[in-house]
Amino acid sequence: QLVVSGGGSVQAGGSLKLSCAVAGYSFSGYCMGWFRQAPGKEREGISAIKTDNTTTYKDSVKGRFTISTDNAKNTLYLQMNSLKPEDTAMYYCAARLPCPKGGVWPGPLYWGQATQVTVSS
Repeated sequence: QLVVSGGGSVQAGGSLKLSCAVAGYSFSGYCMGWFRQAPGKEREGISAIKTDNTTTYKDSVKGRFTISTDNAKNTLYLQMNSLKPEDTAMYYCAARLPCPKGGVWPGPLYWGQATQVTVSS
């Protein structure tokens, strides 16, 4: 079970932090990550983290978003700073995600529910 929280509305330049509480899974050998889907667009992977804390970011969020985990709380986070209107989308937590490589983001085995992020100009 993946329980997502933290979406909302913010003005451009603002910040939001998404959380994904994870229960019942072992992630050894896999990544966890965040995807998003803007209206009329395909779902895209934007950030992933391995169990060794190696991270991957889509170029469009690099330097603005930070993925992290709290293993004690079994929680995945996405800190989003300097938000832009083009970041507006439904955001999804992903678990048992084959780690992205070479710009290819395989689909995960498990999805959390979506949370809306809206950034106004």
